[in-house]
Amino acid sequence: MSIVDLNQPDDEQAREMARYEAGRSSTRVSVAVNVGLTSLQVAAGLITGSQALLADGVHSLSDLIADLVVLVAARQSRKKADADHQYGHQRYENAASLALGGLLLAVGVGMLISAAHKIQVHDHPAPVHIGALWVALSALLAKELLFRYMLRVAQTVRSSMLIANAWHARSDAASSLVVAVGIVGSLFGYTLLDPVAAAVVGLLVLRMGWRFFWAALNDLMDRAVSMEEMQAIRSTLSDTPGVLGIHDLRTRRMGDFAQVDVHLEIDGTLSVTEGHAIAAAARASVLARHHVLDVMVHVDPV
Repeated sequence: MSIVDLNQPDDEQAREMARYEAGRSSTRVSVAVNVGLTSLQVAAGLITGSQALLADGVHSLSDLIADLVVLVAARQSRKKADADHQYGHQRYENAASLALGGLLLAVGVGMLISAAHKIQVHDHPAPVHIGALWVALSALLAKELLFRYMLRVAQTVRSSMLIANAWHARSDAASSLVVAVGIVGSLFGYTLLDPVAAAVVGLLVLRMGWRFFWAALNDLMDRAVSMEEMQAIRSTLSDTPGVLGIHDLRTRRMGDFAQVDVHLEIDGTLSVTEGHAIAAAARASVLARHHVLDVMVHVDPV
């Protein structure tokens, strides 16, 4: 049995560079938007007397932390393999998704605790200034547009980390919706509406955070690709001329890519050079057609 392991092709490196640049650009847009929103919401909350708007400004601040995590992880994941990380640094993205999921969990729990406290001590405070409503609606629109922009970029480059960060922006949009509803309720005298709606959104944010946290944790534990993707990789390998059979096909997640390990059955009467050429062709086909970082091919003569 022999092992074939070739360097990453140039086209894959080009795709990875384009993916990194797209992610960095979208995250920088998110940073700029969240800096502006945080400043606006906190100032408006203090001026209009809206505690909900002030809290939403603090919530926007959590997006800045998330953006910082994404920028650092995206940069670290592009590092080449070294003596300490011989398979590369792609799992920085999985770790970042885990951190973002944890951040969403914390935000969701905080919203639930705050909502429960407001319900318990509800004492009919004075209505807030109507200007708070316009700020809340503006923040809602900005965050929803930011979410759609970031999600489109994330889906284009197929990055789970960027998708997680986009949905974090959506959680902020949900909180702005709660703030707007609470302010409207306050203006009409229904001040209890704010904490009740906040509790509902807190549960949604909590659910979203757990989903990302659990998915990232499984990826860090070497979760395989889906059965559909596994079957597609198997078909690509089987279609390679000279491959007589396949066994021990295994995959594991490395960031948003997959690491593949497979045994190819090849005619034992062929020369080493011919067998190597078949294995190299099979590997190149998988790298070209699938979101795969590397393929380790074991050649078994039959």
